[in-house]
Amino acid sequence: MTDTPIALYVHWPFCRSKCPYCDFNSHVREAVDQAEWQAALLSELDHFAKETSARTLTSVFFGGGTPSLMAASTVGAIIDKLCDIWRLDDNLEITLEANPTSIEAKKFRDFKAAGVNRVSIGVQSLNNQALAFLGREHSAKDAVKALAIAAGTFDRFSFDLIYARPGQSCDAWQTELQDALELAGDHLSLYQLTIEPGTAFHRDNLTVPEDDLAADLYALTQSIMGTANRPAYEISNHAKPGHECRHNLTYWHGGDYVGIGPGAHGRLTNGGATEATHQIHNPENWLNAVKAKAHGTAKRRPLSPAIRAQELVMMGLRLTDGLDMATLPRQTGLAVTDVIDEVGQKRMIDGGFVELNNGQLKATPDGLLRLNGVIKHLLM
Repeated sequence: MTDTPIALYVHWPFCRSKCPYCDFNSHVREAVDQAEWQAALLSELDHFAKETSARTLTSVFFGGGTPSLMAASTVGAIIDKLCDIWRLDDNLEITLEANPTSIEAKKFRDFKAAGVNRVSIGVQSLNNQALAFLGREHSAKDAVKALAIAAGTFDRFSFDLIYARPGQSCDAWQTELQDALELAGDHLSLYQLTIEPGTAFHRDNLTVPEDDLAADLYALTQSIMGTANRPAYEISNHAKPGHECRHNLTYWHGGDYVGIGPGAHGRLTNGGATEATHQIHNPENWLNAVKAKAHGTAKRRPLSPAIRAQELVMMGLRLTDGLDMATLPRQTGLAVTDVIDEVGQKRMIDGGFVELNNGQLKATPDGLLRLNGVIKHLLM
């Protein structure tokens, strides 16, 4: 597998506060020893380098948590080490997630100097009332300032918005999205609010818009973004053609990636078999494990061909281009008919939920709205 590209995910688990909708592995701590965490992340990077060093690295993603709370020197130390481990793709994408508070935005130039060439900013809304509801620490004014700094610093930047909030109308969302497009670069991530177990919103029994309104909001989003030449290339991600997030495409195309840091996941293929890696979830436990044995792996498990095939279907159908069916036998050794139920596929095609053209299986707009149900009908 030495000629197979690979990506790197670096998880920084700390935030200033926990947002009420967030179910990610994020934690609030009064203080973080940056030097200690830098050493630990570099140690875990070394651990995975031993089995992947012949690969070509195509992308790096600093996620969280809030990676913009990292010291720029820590980000730089990780980036500096990459060329000692992998061959670097000529178009290596290095993304760092950030929040638009004034403190973090001031660090953008330091992150660029460290080697970051793309930022993804968690704006979430351009409405102050909505920001307060979502538990965000920044204001709409802060967001506008941060986006201006990002646009003046990086050739590529993106930001997130959350819609389908309680009480949100189509007219209100249209206005907010059109305002966002005035500030946007070539990429936007637009997520419908979901209520996840374990979050504050779930404990408060918060409800999101009814299915019909949610569908109308989704359809409106696709229309506005298509007109703005930023069509969806994945359920929640929109970009001008050629400006898609390369790192996330690795996930959706079933590529290999190393995951370091607390709670990070990875997928590594060797000898034709893919393993899932899972790092210890709790930050302090992960840190102690790295100090003791140079890595914080909680478990590694081989993925059976059937499980791997299911992953490929679930991820591939998120893309508006869909799933190349030839991927299934190539990556799993299974025939397509061992993975996809022919009766279920026909039912989904006849119902207008999927299309199959030249070996490419893709969900229609109606299918994307009901993707979990569609996948259940498709899989054996």
